[in-house]
Amino acid sequence: MAQQQPISLPAKLINGGVAGIVGVTCVFPIDLAKTRLQNQRSGQHLYKNMLDCLIKTVKSEGYFSMYRGAAVNLTLVTPEKAIKLAANDFFRHQLSKNSGRLTVFKEMLAGCCAGMCQVIITTPMEMLKIQMQDAGRLAAQQRVIPCVVLKMGGTSAVLSRSYNTIPASQVMRASATEITRELLRTQGVTALYRGLGATLLRDIPFSVVYFPLFAHLHRLGQRSSDDPSVPFHWSFMSGCLAGCIAAIAVSPCDVVKTRLQSLRKGVNEENYKGVVDCVRKILRKEGPRAFLKGASCRALVIAPLFGIAQVVYFVGVGEYLLGYAPYNLYSP
Repeated sequence: MAQQQPISLPAKLINGGVAGIVGVTCVFPIDLAKTRLQNQRSGQHLYKNMLDCLIKTVKSEGYFSMYRGAAVNLTLVTPEKAIKLAANDFFRHQLSKNSGRLTVFKEMLAGCCAGMCQVIITTPMEMLKIQMQDAGRLAAQQRVIPCVVLKMGGTSAVLSRSYNTIPASQVMRASATEITRELLRTQGVTALYRGLGATLLRDIPFSVVYFPLFAHLHRLGQRSSDDPSVPFHWSFMSGCLAGCIAAIAVSPCDVVKTRLQSLRKGVNEENYKGVVDCVRKILRKEGPRAFLKGASCRALVIAPLFGIAQVVYFVGVGEYLLGYAPYNLYSP
């Protein structure tokens, strides 16, 4: 199995880069829809669902706007995936040294440690990505101010979501580099780690669920006890299923993280002091269902992303390119 091989950081960087670039390119538009749906408050009807969000985004902002913020992901997803996958392998290897096998608890512990390691990269990456992805929603709500016309006549005061922050043109033009410079200039490095607690609350449980589940699903694809090789398509399906289940399980934490990391808000959109304050306000104003906003989008993003990552990882693209192992479509 992969965890018994020596860990090569260069190979893991290559694997993480290839998997990240392919995965992000395929699913990033869905991730953009997820972010906008999660930031949309109850009473706002700018986007009805994922498909409606994507259609309106293309019509109002153009096709390539669906990849707004992708450059940040493509830049940082390589070290993020490398850290996540290599850390899980490292801790699994360390925890199985004495007994030679891993219990479910030890598998969960290894996943927990991997999740803690990856937030070093994940937090600033998602912080910048969310600002880029949500810029179009801010601009769209500046253009459209919905009102409710009562049957008795007149207009209620209302579902207005106009913004008094900055002009739409400036919102749309802000780049990740400009946002980073402004944050560093005004608030320092810690500003890039806004929402760190929420990111830990999301990524640690995700890794605790994902890695043991994937390991067990992947093991089911072994041809026999004498031939532990697994076809690449089984690795892909195992990664997709484990990723989908883990993503849905931690979706409420992802909603909280997205809300906390969104810097620009509308006049009627509240600010949050922390994780607990965010949870309380969402429960009070929007109800429990708000914690599942964008859950289907997140599942559609994470499933293929981790399926692709596991295929690249188990096929050993990085190891092959560096000459460490022969290329094949079966895990070692």
